[in-house]
Amino acid sequence: MIIKDLVYKAECFYGKCSLKEFLKILFSDGTSCMVFYRMSKFFHCIKLEVVSWIILEINKLVNGCVIGRGVDFKKGFVVMHGIGVVINSNVKGGENIVLESGVVIGAARSGMPIEVPLLGSNIFIGSGAKILGGIKIGNNVKIGANAVVVKDVPDNVTVVGIPARIVK
Repeated sequence: MIIKDLVYKAECFYGKCSLKEFLKILFSDGTSCMVFYRMSKFFHCIKLEVVSWIILEINKLVNGCVIGRGVDFKKGFVVMHGIGVVINSNVKGGENIVLESGVVIGAARSGMPIEVPLLGSNIFIGSGAKILGGIKIGNNVKIGANAVVVKDVPDNVTVVGIPARIVK
């Protein structure tokens, strides 16, 4: 899964993924955040929780981000800049999800149990955006910088603002 994420990141940045682009991406900002997340997830899945937790803590220390061990994103998970990214452990998402810095995807409590967002595929989330609560984000969605999303977002739209609203 790590290689697929890196290939997708190279395609996002450069429109292609030759060896040159792949190597540039390998050492770019945010890449270690993605790799640590995938490693932590792997060890969590094979029940080596201590190793998974240690990798999560290293990711916090090195990259300034918290991506819970239980987060489940499919291939194409890309973090452009990892600083300030926080993702609740129960969040699930599809393929090709791209995050900028300062993104929070978290729980909200409207009673019990705590609810978390469910993300579709082909999603871009701008810097500082917050996605909170038991909401659904559709496919092919762009979420603008600093948007606060607290309601469901349908497919094929762009949302911006506080609270987030659809723009043409």
